[in-house]
Amino acid sequence: MNMYHAPPLRADPWRRVGDWLFRHRRHIQMAQWVVVGLYLALLVVPLLLPLPDRTATIWNNLTRFAQLMFWGIWWPFVILVTALVGRMWCGLLCPEGSLSEFASRHGRGGAIPKWLQWSGWPTAAFALTTVYGQMTSVYQYPKPAALILGGSTVAAMAVGYAYGRNKRVWCRYLCPVGGVFALMAKLAPLHFRSDPFLWRLSQQRGEKPGVVECAPLVPLRTMRGAGDCHMCGRCSGFRGAIFLARRSPNHEIIHVAGTVPKPAETVLILAGLLGLAVGAFHWSASPWFISAKQALGGFLIDIGWLAPLEQALPWWLLTNYPERNDVLTVVDGALLLAYMLASAATLGAMLSLSVALSVRCLGRWDGRRFHHLTQTLIPLAGAGLFLGLSAMTVTQLRSDGIVIPFVAEARAGLLLLAATWSACLGWRVGGLYTESPGRRVGSMACLAFAWTVAAGSWILFFWVW
Repeated sequence: MNMYHAPPLRADPWRRVGDWLFRHRRHIQMAQWVVVGLYLALLVVPLLLPLPDRTATIWNNLTRFAQLMFWGIWWPFVILVTALVGRMWCGLLCPEGSLSEFASRHGRGGAIPKWLQWSGWPTAAFALTTVYGQMTSVYQYPKPAALILGGSTVAAMAVGYAYGRNKRVWCRYLCPVGGVFALMAKLAPLHFRSDPFLWRLSQQRGEKPGVVECAPLVPLRTMRGAGDCHMCGRCSGFRGAIFLARRSPNHEIIHVAGTVPKPAETVLILAGLLGLAVGAFHWSASPWFISAKQALGGFLIDIGWLAPLEQALPWWLLTNYPERNDVLTVVDGALLLAYMLASAATLGAMLSLSVALSVRCLGRWDGRRFHHLTQTLIPLAGAGLFLGLSAMTVTQLRSDGIVIPFVAEARAGLLLLAATWSACLGWRVGGLYTESPGRRVGSMACLAFAWTVAAGSWILFFWVW
């Protein structure tokens, strides 16, 4: 096969960065295997150790250190980095993607079935892993962490072995956080740009540059956004039309996101990141959850049915660590599941109503416009996810005597920035659908309810409860 060869060096600094990624593919692969080794060590070794006691810290206990690395450092800051530089984590360092591509390189190379290409898999996988992780206390214990992360890795390798050749089929269609990363990457001020004019010019000149092995299966010629691109640099310089470039962080949401509506992304934003994830972070501090638990417990005692208040399940179904006095009963599990689902349904419905009214203010009902306006909530969705995950970072470090200053001020500033950003996006997107200032103001007034709900859920969590 005629493979694509290295591009010439370019004067533009960002193009040079993209070309550097292309030219140093071997070094990137070496770094990927280092990350794979560290990932497996942090996942497996804590399983061989006893649970940490109350004197354990991140400095003297590997299990505590692994918890901090996975849930206090890795997840929150991968979300942040993706919003800043796109999906470079996916393309350059993600151990799951590396192992999936490795398995694909040596696998059977089967055709990708239609059922696997359903656009809703990332949203469904995110919901299932979020719920299951809370039910089993994945952030606190190594066994559920190994089951969820390790199970996902094994599944990624199995899919890679079965389908494609040198491809990341798992990452493209099934990764539980792939949908989240795709949303965050839309905010990134860097992307690999595919210039249609330069592409056509290359074809008219009869150039035959070879083939680019795009692992995440992105259609390079028609690539207009950063959501699917893994920023690996393998296509840098192809036909002289693809290169790393700067852009406005608003560009993709305003000018690209509305061209092809993606209902799965709308559900992920409204009911997933701004609904289900909020419930998952909130329940342990929620007075509503405590009140519901007391009311249900009292009712069961009154009718003499005590079994649900006493019955526990295996750790892989529901948190069960009696040696740590941490056991969730059937009642606890049922209420936890109900709380998360109620959060997804209630918050999702409130946000959907707000966006729907905003659409109506701009004119006649239009489903494409609804999906487009929902995209303007991505900054608030990303900020909320980062705040929820980083709350664990702060808690873990504080328990070891490390106090991060100005945490409350930083949280308030991030929420204010995210709400302001969403408001700017809402105003710009509204302007695409109407020239009437009155309609745009009415649309913004309706969207303001969505911003209030999204930010208010975190104000409750950090400053009220």
